[in-house]
Order: sequence, then C-alpha cells, then structure tokens
Amino acid sequence: GMKLQFAPSYKVAECKSVEAHHQQIEEALPGDNVGFNVRGVSVKEIRRGNVAGDVANKPPEKTAKFTAQVIILSHPGKIRKGYSPVHDCHTAHISCKWDVLLKK
Repeated sequence: GMKLQFAPSYKVAECKSVEAHHQQIEEALPGDNVGFNVRGVSVKEIRRGNVAGDVANKPPEKTAKFTAQVIILSHPGKIRKGYSPVHDCHTAHISCKWDVLLKK
C-alpha cells in the first residue's frame, strides 16, 4: 500500500505487491532484483531507467550533478574534464558530461 513516486516523471502510484523470482515478498533491500505491481499509473507512463521511491520519505528527484566511481575497460583516447561518454547504469542509457576527475 506504499505510495510511490517515479522520477523523473513525478507520477504517483500505489504499490500493490513486491515480487522476487515470481514469489511475493514483504520487503526489498538495496541491491535486490525485484518487480512490483502498482495501481494508478499506466505501463506506458513508466520508462526504462525511472526510479521509484516512497512519497513520504525522501522521494526521488532530478539532479544536476552526482559523484560516481566509474570503471573503464577499454578506451582509445584520453579521458579528461569535459569527456561526455554514454553511461549504462542498470537499465538507463544516458550521456553525462564529466566536470571533474577526482583521480585516475
């Protein structure tokens, strides 16, 4: 029955159940791979890469900046400030511009 907010669309829906491996579970923890059933929002309104969070407890928001640890397996050129690679994070696929490199 938790109210969820999806970012970046800010759509709100009610969570009806949470499932792991087709079994209903009471709780999901960070890192768990789960699915959930929601009421109040269409499948077409939720997109790959959206984030869901509790409306009453720090709902997800857009951000202009973030710090990340990135592992690069192979790159033909130089990596420096201003580099704009496409990042794949879970199901999201988005370009980000690197403002600062803290260390290599």
